[in-house]
Amino acid sequence: MSEVKTRKVHTPEFKAKVGLEALRGVKTINEIGQEHGVHPVQVGQWKKAMQEQAKTMLEGKRGPKAGAAHREPECCTARSAS
Repeated sequence: MSEVKTRKVHTPEFKAKVGLEALRGVKTINEIGQEHGVHPVQVGQWKKAMQEQAKTMLEGKRGPKAGAAHREPECCTARSAS
C-alpha cells in the first residue's frame, strides 16, 4: 500500500520568518521555498498575508480616540444650590 502523507504544521514564527524574507525580495520565492522546504505557492501566500496584515496594523488615525474626548471633571461642572 502507498504511504499516507500528513500535512506539515508550521508555527506562526516560521511563517512570519519566511514571509518577511519574501517581502525583502533578496531571493526569489522559489529559492526561499527550496531553502525552507516549503512550496513556492505557500511562500507567496504567506508574503501576501504579511502585506495585508501590515496595512491593517498601520491603519489607525493619529490623535485621540473618539471615546477619549476631553471631558470636564464632574466636581467642577456640578454646582450646588446653597
